[in-house]
Amino acid sequence: MYQWRKFEFFEEKYAGKCLVPDEVAGKIECCSSGRGKIVVGCEDGTVSLLDRGFKFSYGFQAHTASVLFLQQLKQRNFLLTVGEDEQISPQLSSVCLKVFDLDKTQPEGPSTSIPDCIQILRIFTNQFPEAKITSFSSSRGSSANIANSYWTRQLLCIYCIQGDIARERIKRFMLQVENRQDKTQCAITGMGFRVDGKAFQLFAVTPGSVSLFNLQTQPASRQTLDQIGSNVNSVAMNDRLELIIGRPEAVYFYEVDGRGPCWAFEGEKKFLGWFRGYLLCVIADPRSGTNTFNIFDLKNRLIAHSIVGKEVSHMLCEWGSILLIMSDKSAVCIGEKDMESKLDMLFKKNLYTVAINLVQSQQADAAATAEVLRKYGDHLYSKQDFDEAMAQYIHTIGHLEPSYVIQKFLDAQRIYNLTNYLEKLHEKGLASKDHTTLLLNCYTKLKDVDKLNVFIKSEDGVGEHKFDVETAIRVCRAANYHEHAMYVAKKSGRHEWYLKILLEDLGRYEEALQYISSLEPSQAGVTVKEYGKILIEHKPTETIKILMGLCTEDGETSKRGTSNESQRFTRSSGNSQHLLELYLSADLNFPLMSLSNIVENGTPKPESYSNGKSPSEHKDVNTEKDHQERLQKGLVLLKNAWPSDQEQPLYDVDLAIILCEMNSFKEGLLYLYEKLKLYKEVITCYMRSHDHEGLIACCKKLGDSGKGGDPTLWADLLKYFGELGEECSKEVREVLNYIERDDILPPIMVLQTLSSNPCLSLSVIKDYIARKLEHESKLIEEDRRMIDKYQEETTTMRKENPGSQN
Repeated sequence: MYQWRKFEFFEEKYAGKCLVPDEVAGKIECCSSGRGKIVVGCEDGTVSLLDRGFKFSYGFQAHTASVLFLQQLKQRNFLLTVGEDEQISPQLSSVCLKVFDLDKTQPEGPSTSIPDCIQILRIFTNQFPEAKITSFSSSRGSSANIANSYWTRQLLCIYCIQGDIARERIKRFMLQVENRQDKTQCAITGMGFRVDGKAFQLFAVTPGSVSLFNLQTQPASRQTLDQIGSNVNSVAMNDRLELIIGRPEAVYFYEVDGRGPCWAFEGEKKFLGWFRGYLLCVIADPRSGTNTFNIFDLKNRLIAHSIVGKEVSHMLCEWGSILLIMSDKSAVCIGEKDMESKLDMLFKKNLYTVAINLVQSQQADAAATAEVLRKYGDHLYSKQDFDEAMAQYIHTIGHLEPSYVIQKFLDAQRIYNLTNYLEKLHEKGLASKDHTTLLLNCYTKLKDVDKLNVFIKSEDGVGEHKFDVETAIRVCRAANYHEHAMYVAKKSGRHEWYLKILLEDLGRYEEALQYISSLEPSQAGVTVKEYGKILIEHKPTETIKILMGLCTEDGETSKRGTSNESQRFTRSSGNSQHLLELYLSADLNFPLMSLSNIVENGTPKPESYSNGKSPSEHKDVNTEKDHQERLQKGLVLLKNAWPSDQEQPLYDVDLAIILCEMNSFKEGLLYLYEKLKLYKEVITCYMRSHDHEGLIACCKKLGDSGKGGDPTLWADLLKYFGELGEECSKEVREVLNYIERDDILPPIMVLQTLSSNPCLSLSVIKDYIARKLEHESKLIEEDRRMIDKYQEETTTMRKENPGSQN
């Protein structure tokens, strides 16, 4: 025991100046605690109840003579007392058991009241003759078991009274403990009930044995646990329902199956107790006449408190404290310090391992435990014990901010410790993108390919997202660990990263094409859209094969045997747009995609060129012919992707217009603008190309109001010719015919519009002006006739009705 460290985890309350109140006049024979009060029984038969701080609450005369034993019940506010009263007759014993209901009182005198005594039971009867009571214990409500030293015919027994004592529904029986010839060793020195679920058992201790009785069986069965017992008062029960026995050489623990662990604390054990997981022990020193009170923390092997004082007569626990009553009626109240105070005490002495064991044994919250571990780690770090410091920091994961630890180990010499911490961080799923980057950088700097393989290729790595996928790919790629990056990209379905590495870093175009072919059409379409030009440049034949597979219904085409490409159309808008871009791009010279060079399944014939460039013997005319043919195919693609029964096409119209504009694809623009009913944009295309014949034809088609067209197109057309600055008399005359027919513009605006073109003479509009003037004259004449007619009719009406003039 001398090896156990001593600490002051407890402190004396009330400045150590506690006294039993003067109202308790007699010698204290017994004590009990519970329900916020201490009950004291004295030799004069009085019972006193004390409140917190040993303040006297009230007292009453329970027995006429001494109070031998008392106990407060836990389930009901009853007090059981065993004491001596006046002997009524020689046949009746003076020792009786009384039950007091502390919730009910009855008056006694003018100003006092006492608890209601609801039952008085004579303990000894003719069947159970009187003997000295050496131990008393009660359990299960108001049932009681009273132990008496019976030494009859060399038998030591326990006298039990079982049942509801308050209602006197009881039975009495004997439990045989042992057979002894020495009467001086015949005494029950301690008892303890063990109630665990349905189990109802009784420990019994004598100076020479430890027994366990099973009270559920009839009769009760007995099991001898040990052949060595203990003296009076050195018996207690802990919160795990184990029996504790103190002997001069050690303290022993007993379970239902026998003796358990023992602790070698030397000295005569006067009192034993249990408080919040601590073992309480009062050790008597017969030479000095003093008592040493120790509080043992058995889990952490330390003495939590130790005091040397006067002779202790009683020990009990109440109010969250340990109470010691001395023989001179002084008292000591000892309370446990809070966890923070205890830890501060240990930190000052650098006893971090003790602090860790303390918080773990007392089931402190995880945050408090992590704080202790952090301080211990800091202490070890300051001593440059980096391995042990990191071991402590790892235990704080989930509670301590990782950056606090990481910044301490960024030095290159501590990279192994940092790697270990980051690995644990990922194992617990608490790593961020930055942590993943840092860990992978550690692996690459250490060139530890094995650990990198375990981290990247572990079965649960990518699947359970132990790390950020894109971060891992990026770091591995930057460190030239392309295979690891590709593994993560493929397993996590990051196809764009997989192809980026294959094409941009490794130049493995064939493998990239094979990977694209293995993808779903929608995924393949996205990847081809991004990397199509690179693949066309290096592997045109294979790329075209994949494109045709994505953009055409090969199965239906093959079955029908048709060669009409307009029937082999797009599955998705993204694929058609990318194919359209390839059709329109004049700078991409790949093999002719005419139907003569493509078999039914979309694969180019052997005579198609594999390098994507025309051979030197091809002339420019063939190149131009190829380009024109691709433009026509692009137009077919646009038309087929916008069925007449759908309001919107299967592609992005805005993007298609941009592609047509970038590649000067006039036919495609005209088709899209017309479908979108952007008629002014249509004629603008013709104007830009100076296609006067097509411009007029377009206005005839789109400017006819009778067919839902826009007649104002003719006005825009006239304005175009007026600002043209070249000879266009023929076209202007034709435009004027339609303007005159639909009366779109007045003659004055026509003259103003055409006056800007110096190449036009007045003869161009002479006939138009003459017709308009003639028409206007006819209208004026017609108006005059109508005026004259209305005037005559008015005059006639006035003559017929003279009174109407007023």
